Amino acid sequence: MTVFASWTLRRRVLALCVTVGLLLTALGVVAVLSAAENRRQLDNLLNRAGPMRLAGEQLTSAMVDQETGIRGYAISGNDDNLEPYRSGLQQERQLLVRLESLTPPGDTRVRAALEAVQQRTRAWHAEVADPVLAAVRADGPEAGRALIEAASTTQFDDLRIAIDALQAEIQVLRDRAATTARDTSRTLVAIEIAAAAIIVLAGALLMLLLDRLVTRPVLTFAEQVREVAGGNFEREISSGGSPELVRLAADVDGMRRQIAAELTEVRDARGQVEWVNDQLKQQADELTRSNRDLEQFAYVASHDLQEPLRKVASFCQLLQRRYAGQMDERADQYIAFAVDGAQRMQRLINDLLAFSRIGRLTSGFTEVDLNAVLTEVASQMETRLADDGEITWSDLPTVEGEEPLLTTLFVNLIGNSLKFRRPDAPPVIQISAERDEDDAHWRITVRDNGIGIEAEFADKVFVIFQRLHARDAYEGTGIGLAIVKKIVEYHGGRIWLDLEVEEGTSINFTLPMPVVLSPAEESGQTSPENPAQDDELNEVTT
Repeated sequence: MTVFASWTLRRRVLALCVTVGLLLTALGVVAVLSAAENRRQLDNLLNRAGPMRLAGEQLTSAMVDQETGIRGYAISGNDDNLEPYRSGLQQERQLLVRLESLTPPGDTRVRAALEAVQQRTRAWHAEVADPVLAAVRADGPEAGRALIEAASTTQFDDLRIAIDALQAEIQVLRDRAATTARDTSRTLVAIEIAAAAIIVLAGALLMLLLDRLVTRPVLTFAEQVREVAGGNFEREISSGGSPELVRLAADVDGMRRQIAAELTEVRDARGQVEWVNDQLKQQADELTRSNRDLEQFAYVASHDLQEPLRKVASFCQLLQRRYAGQMDERADQYIAFAVDGAQRMQRLINDLLAFSRIGRLTSGFTEVDLNAVLTEVASQMETRLADDGEITWSDLPTVEGEEPLLTTLFVNLIGNSLKFRRPDAPPVIQISAERDEDDAHWRITVRDNGIGIEAEFADKVFVIFQRLHARDAYEGTGIGLAIVKKIVEYHGGRIWLDLEVEEGTSINFTLPMPVVLSPAEESGQTSPENPAQDDELNEVTT
């Protein structure tokens, strides 16, 4: 117990996780074995016992047909009466081969019963069918009838008994497989319950451990610290719980004693104000740093993920190029899935990186001629336009904004219109502008004749990574319109879907008009020194 009490919190949590992991691993192994046995028994039940039982019944019918044909031939001597015999003989051979292939390996009882059936069929042919055929052909129907009356009934009854015995063994196989499948299913359910119980118990133990070693000691420690912070520097600070908290409390108490020793009885209001101001400044700096970290989180996370993802994608592609066709088809398929997943993740990360850069890297707002922007965008989209496609715009205004971001905005909107076109009509995209109601913004409209967007998805389309269609229907990551919305909002505008159009899609957004500066403001205006917006945003599509 003393040794355990000296364990750090990290070591205790690690020990708990390792124990739970080992238990879950053991349950997983048992579950895999049980699932394999369950699958094997279900295979016996569905793919062996059922077809074997049906084949046995068909074999009985085939033998009856043969016996009927032989009797008819023995009575009449007419070859036409042998047709049931011939068809039954062909079915017999096929059914015996099928029963042989369906017999489970290692099931000696079923195999022995099948061999007995094969022996009885051979005996019936050798002692009844073949002699009757030979006798009728040599001496006429009278000789055949004599043989039929002498041996047919006994041999055929023995054959029926052998087939019934085979059917009984098949039923035993079926019952055994069903029982084992039920047992393994119960085992799997028990394993799932046990795994859930272990997880719940581990969670409860972890909560208890954290409450005992962290939460309650920290609350006590915080109360002591607040008391000292309130001016009672004689209050001794101590803490229970994990060794880390005990050492931390000792360090803090050492700091308290040092501060108390250095403090004098002469404390004026200025000292108190400076201390309070210092604390407030630290909190303000922490809030500023926290906000900056939050803004950079998406950028850093996506940026740092690129290197390991590139490595995964590269090795998956190497596997695909080097071993394609050398393994089975399923292995090639798995490798293709891995390559496709890595490439899609790369696109997602790149799009997220581009999304996070909006507003972070800025060249400052300037007057931007939207006609020049549309000319550049139309040039970029020329290869994606069909021979009969068309992008038109009226005389567009000059707005206040960042040209790279506005270029990205139109690239995404026009790219969406080209992507979600109707297959029976060439794409037609129209861009127009008019003054907004507030008289401080331009309202820009991008309209197409594509497949359109349902009214119920009017807000969803602007949410990051939201898709309205399956990935295999239309390519993309679902971030294009989210980037458009962020760019518009970064410029102080708003964006919405026009629900009144009956055909295609119409997206409206506002952009600020150029600010008219006074001569004094113009003389004091300085050029921004921040780097330009990253061009990677132009590559993002929905």
